[in-house]
Amino acid sequence: MKIKALIPVRSGSTRVPNKNIRPFADATLLDIKIQQLLKVPLLDGIVVNSNDDEMLKIASQYERVELVKRDQKFATNTVSMTDVFQDMAEHFPGDVIVYCAVTYPLLGTETIGKIVAKYIEGAHDSVAPVSRVRQFLYKENKPLNFDPMHFPRSQDLPDIVALHWGAPVIARELMVERKNPVGANPFLYELTEEEALDIDTPFDFEIAEQLYRKKFAA
Repeated sequence: MKIKALIPVRSGSTRVPNKNIRPFADATLLDIKIQQLLKVPLLDGIVVNSNDDEMLKIASQYERVELVKRDQKFATNTVSMTDVFQDMAEHFPGDVIVYCAVTYPLLGTETIGKIVAKYIEGAHDSVAPVSRVRQFLYKENKPLNFDPMHFPRSQDLPDIVALHWGAPVIARELMVERKNPVGANPFLYELTEEEALDIDTPFDFEIAEQLYRKKFAA
């Protein structure tokens, strides 16, 4: 059973232009994620899937990194993510996928290794990184997770978790079938607030860079 990390990167980010390869703490998010994954002993390799030649060129400089050129139709801002997930899984040269978005620079080697180890235990068909949501939520002007007539403390809100694409683990064939990196019976692996920071906006980018420098500065 070959367990490999899948790093999905593409050109065309709108909220944070070129976020995958723009300067971040004297490197790039792509470089940082590859370097983190190369230190995970349970991985048999790393696969970088991208439509962008510059990103593939950066990845090609590392040993144990395989390249998959993504068809441009699966790299637009309008394509369905289920189609993207299925296409990436179909072209993945391995048995088990550790799906590692580069936008989680604070989710590092040690925790990724623990997530992979939990999958290897075999009690669940996948492992999904999550973080707890302790907020008062509304949808269509109605409260989702609390009774406004009996306002709870935030720590007493029901256990709701948010899914993260930091390092979910799933068999390749199951990802092809389900068209996403989470199975029907996932183990929910809880991340710290820091590990769960996902760069989606310029503000996220700035905060993550500051935290990364503070945590990993020599």
